[in-house]
Amino acid sequence: MIIVHDTFVCKPGNASKLAKLMKEWADVTPKKNTYVMTDMTGPWHHVIVTSTYENLTDYEKEMENFGKSPEEKKMMEKFKDMNEMYTSGSREIYKKW
Repeated sequence: MIIVHDTFVCKPGNASKLAKLMKEWADVTPKKNTYVMTDMTGPWHHVIVTSTYENLTDYEKEMENFGKSPEEKKMMEKFKDMNEMYTSGSREIYKKW
């Protein structure tokens, strides 16, 4: 199993806005076991989106089809100003043993 963490460091006042947007996205995408998390301790203003896949091939297929379904295309309009909500981000991919 592969676990992917997409981390966003948000501008002050934007973490909850971005988290709500990501949660809405997670609800319309076919990914299973997608979680949207915000920080409770540690660095402030972080939003982390965690998704799981059976393997890297499944993850790559998901990325190839990203934003192509009718529901996802509709959601993309809501994401047009997303870059204004955060200052940086990163992606980490883990293998579960």
